[in-house]
Amino acid sequence: MTISPFTQFVLDLFIISAVIITAYTCNFYYLAYLSRRRKDIQSTTDLGTPSVTIQLPIYNEKYVAKRLVDAVCELDYPKDKMRIMVLDDSDDDTVELLENTVGSYKKRGFRIEHMRRGTRKGYKAGALKYAMETTDTELVAIFDADFIPPKWFLKRAIPNFSKPNIGLVQCRWGHVNENYSAITQAQALSLDFHFLIEQKAKSNSHLFMNFNGTAGIWKRDCIEDAGGWHTATLVEDLDLSYRAQMKGWRCVFLPDVVVDAELPVQMNAAKRQQFRWAKGSIQCAVKLLSDIIVKRKVAFEAKIQAFIQLTRHIVYPLMLIQFLALPVLLAGQVNLYVISFLPALTIATYLAMGPGAYIMIIQSMYHKSWKSKAKILPTLLVYNAGMSVNNTVAVFDAVFGKKNEFLRTPKYGVLKKKDDWKDNAYNLPFSQVTLLELFFGAYGILGIFIAIFSNNPVFAPIIGLQAIGFFYIAYLSLSHTRFKRNKSSEPRQMTGKERMANRVYRLSVVGILVIIVFGVTMAVSGYNSDIYPLDRMRGHLDGVVGSSDPVTLSAHLAAIQTDLAIVVEKLPETTNANGQITRNPVWIFPTESTNFVRIQKDVDTLVASVEKISAVPKDSSSYHTGMMDISSRAFLIKTNIMDATPYMYVSVANILLGTIWIVAIIGIFAALKKKREQFKETGESGV
Repeated sequence: MTISPFTQFVLDLFIISAVIITAYTCNFYYLAYLSRRRKDIQSTTDLGTPSVTIQLPIYNEKYVAKRLVDAVCELDYPKDKMRIMVLDDSDDDTVELLENTVGSYKKRGFRIEHMRRGTRKGYKAGALKYAMETTDTELVAIFDADFIPPKWFLKRAIPNFSKPNIGLVQCRWGHVNENYSAITQAQALSLDFHFLIEQKAKSNSHLFMNFNGTAGIWKRDCIEDAGGWHTATLVEDLDLSYRAQMKGWRCVFLPDVVVDAELPVQMNAAKRQQFRWAKGSIQCAVKLLSDIIVKRKVAFEAKIQAFIQLTRHIVYPLMLIQFLALPVLLAGQVNLYVISFLPALTIATYLAMGPGAYIMIIQSMYHKSWKSKAKILPTLLVYNAGMSVNNTVAVFDAVFGKKNEFLRTPKYGVLKKKDDWKDNAYNLPFSQVTLLELFFGAYGILGIFIAIFSNNPVFAPIIGLQAIGFFYIAYLSLSHTRFKRNKSSEPRQMTGKERMANRVYRLSVVGILVIIVFGVTMAVSGYNSDIYPLDRMRGHLDGVVGSSDPVTLSAHLAAIQTDLAIVVEKLPETTNANGQITRNPVWIFPTESTNFVRIQKDVDTLVASVEKISAVPKDSSSYHTGMMDISSRAFLIKTNIMDATPYMYVSVANILLGTIWIVAIIGIFAALKKKREQFKETGESGV
């Protein structure tokens, strides 16, 4: 079967994306194999009590900052060997809270400092770089504000510096609020995959492993030898750990040393964290990959794995390309089955490559408790699918070199299900990315209908899973938004302006939902009136090609004529260079093959041919020759209709309606943004 150049281009993009995504997926399975095959060979030695500086970079974390300082000061380690640096860049109530907390511990004999730079230059990396100027201890431990190190942390982790070339000991993250909600469970499972599969496999081999930014201990000599903290990327931890390993230092992961941390409970905070990780990884790829590739002392497999780790977030834009391409290919009747005559094998292959393999990995990770973790897998799949828009924007930001402020992920001290955070400070509003998520969700609904009406229902669940993900992430982004002054001190009664802002927000959300429902309804209606008749015609043309009975042929052709009349009536009438009337869905550079007036005449000719051949004896050579001619002409008409089908989606009317639909949603977003800025100005001025 021949396909149009446009459809062939889309098919090529789809196949290339599928191959690359499969390669990254298979590499994860390879790391899962390494994590099981290679046992943890890390040895320990008694190093006594070497001096250690504990650095705590903090910015506006009034809900968790004191909890962190308290936990660090409770560490079971000699006070004279432990120096604590509270690197406070805050500009809200956190400053006073930390001053009081640090002052209290100083009086109790702790070597603790409240360090204020007076600037946020370089953000977290800048604060760590500033602290290293006065750090003189052998080791440097780092904890983010949302972590709660256990009392025994230093005594369990420090002995793992058993060899002189070990520059970093990274510990596993625990999840103190894992069961708070579905999104915290999904995040916890995703992080466990990273630590118990990727970090474990790389730590026990010669592959490069990354520092996770917190819950780790560095040798001061290693940091200095690697060039110190750089501020050029959003993931200073990944950057430093790779530069250290290029210098010959080794990084070690300790799966049995777990440091609990608080997971983001607000969707907009989780999206911010994912955005920073995705963009930062691509920034590091641009910054470091060329040096890694030419470094002779780096093993070939380590180079390959470094490339995969630093570029793995390109999977997200590739997922969106596949998502956009699949309905187009299905509408064009392109066969995408793994084996053409076994459609069920396609969905089986997807399940085996995705959920099936992940369940096996979960079994190996959690052993007896694997069933409870496996129940979270569907939520994680939906969560990851929905996050693909947010992370794709991050990838393009990095590729095109867009500068971004380092935006920390706010935490609220939420540990139990009954804890509420929605009226706290630091709540993040939804962003313009939410609009894209809604668009992709609506497109997914249209794709499901295309899969069903094109007789490819096996692809409907695949499209549906992603569509659900987009709507789920967008819904939580909207529902988790609150208009709240970021620097408010204590819970208080909302002002009239705050109540008005929340009413505007709710009405805007309703307006967006109404517009989405209207757009989906129009899309389904448009498909039923513009595209589905073409699908029916292709089905009847298949019947013409496969039949040799004049009565059956006449029935098929009559149905085709009915559908053709519907389609032709909807197409604009134009005149070609020869003065002939045409009706063509291709409104830019139209061709005769997609002229439905000509197609209509060809069908009329087929009808006449069937009438003539019905009078010819069936056992004559003329009858067989005539049937072959009818079959070949029917196949050609089917090809012309398939070429025209994609252009029915991009008609002038559809483009205008789509533009109005998008402009309406953007208008609501713009109004909300203006209201939010006005509210912020009011809050900062104290009015």
